[in-house]
Amino acid sequence: MTNPYDIGLDQNPANYQPLTPLTFLERAAMVFPNQTAVIHGSLRRNYAALYARCRQLASVLAAAGFGRGDTVSVMLLNTPAMIEAHYGVPMSGAVLHSLNTRLDAATIAFQLDHAEAKILIVDIALLPRVRDALSLAKCNPQLIIYDDAEFDGPRSGYDETEYETFIASGDADFAWKMPDDEWDAITINYTSGTTGDPKGVVYHHRGAYLLAQGNALTASMKKQAVYLWTLPMFHCNGWCFPWTISAISGTHVCLREVRAEDIWNAILEHRVSHMCGAPIVMSLVVAGKPANAKLDYEVEFFTAAAPPPEAVLAAMKDAGFNVTHLYGLTETYGPSVVNDWDPEWDLLDNVKQAALKARQGVRYLALEGLDVVDPDSMVPVPRDGATIGEVVMRGNVVMKGYFKNAPSTERAFAGGWFHSGDLGVVQPDGYVQLKDR
Repeated sequence: MTNPYDIGLDQNPANYQPLTPLTFLERAAMVFPNQTAVIHGSLRRNYAALYARCRQLASVLAAAGFGRGDTVSVMLLNTPAMIEAHYGVPMSGAVLHSLNTRLDAATIAFQLDHAEAKILIVDIALLPRVRDALSLAKCNPQLIIYDDAEFDGPRSGYDETEYETFIASGDADFAWKMPDDEWDAITINYTSGTTGDPKGVVYHHRGAYLLAQGNALTASMKKQAVYLWTLPMFHCNGWCFPWTISAISGTHVCLREVRAEDIWNAILEHRVSHMCGAPIVMSLVVAGKPANAKLDYEVEFFTAAAPPPEAVLAAMKDAGFNVTHLYGLTETYGPSVVNDWDPEWDLLDNVKQAALKARQGVRYLALEGLDVVDPDSMVPVPRDGATIGEVVMRGNVVMKGYFKNAPSTERAFAGGWFHSGDLGVVQPDGYVQLKDR
């Protein structure tokens, strides 16, 4: 039987456009052109300027012949160039590959070869290791050097083009490319490779759009929030926050290195509202708190990985931070599970609160399914907080798959769910808690 709601109601350019987080920056530049978008040392750059620079980068890449199906690799710290790469590269139609800045030369070479990198933008501080990697790699990407003025260490000499020179010839009014399809790849990020060669995890525009908005909802971020970059942007594309901040017309505060003094200076000077990071960052914040530092507002801090110790949670609270525990994987665009806090739990003592905060939680709005199942039968485990199973997810913020690795993709998606490989339980209230990763 024909569905009458399918007759004469087809998709067309007027009623359907592919979802992409690139439109967040376009809108921010139009609505709030003078709002500060980026702070980096003495640099202040508004949204109009950020958008223009991203279009310049896209223009130069497109003019050089890079586009759909090409990989642009970057090895950058949390700097303005890294923010620009998250927009300018996909605006050209190419796919962004962010290298972990802590990798050794051999692993860098493997990733460059596997991703078929055509161009590599590298921070001046990381240039010696990259040169070692290129001597091992089979590919020969064009090298662009980001010579950051905020870098105060020894500089390696170079003859290659510097980043500012590279984008200077670009068109600030470049008519950048929307993806042909929201399923098009936007980035590729590699797993750690602890059990073999790293796998290239491919994200699509739709997932990045949804997770970026999911961040804003999960973090209760207001317009013009101030976000401090204590989480590496190379890690799952900074959990999609490079795109989230544009969605709320917020301010990126960049940090080349995560040091307690720099963190506190940024918080006090710029009134930082949101931060993310591993538990070690919380320990840095607590240990490095200046004696006279007192916040008259609460900073939202989002952490993943191991549950924060009770003592650290208490110290963070005393210092003016509200800590929220997240969970996710590279394959889910970073965190897609949140320990959504019930206000009634505020009445509990610190020990009970710490036990509750140790749980991974419930799905983001952007994730359609989260469960713990018997991996063989795919039957959900009882909600008893004791029966262990595998954590599985499904939805629009799960990766496209593993690049050039169909067998691993098929195994990861067996039974119509993404298999995390993590073991956990489901508590009686429905919150997931990991038992082994």
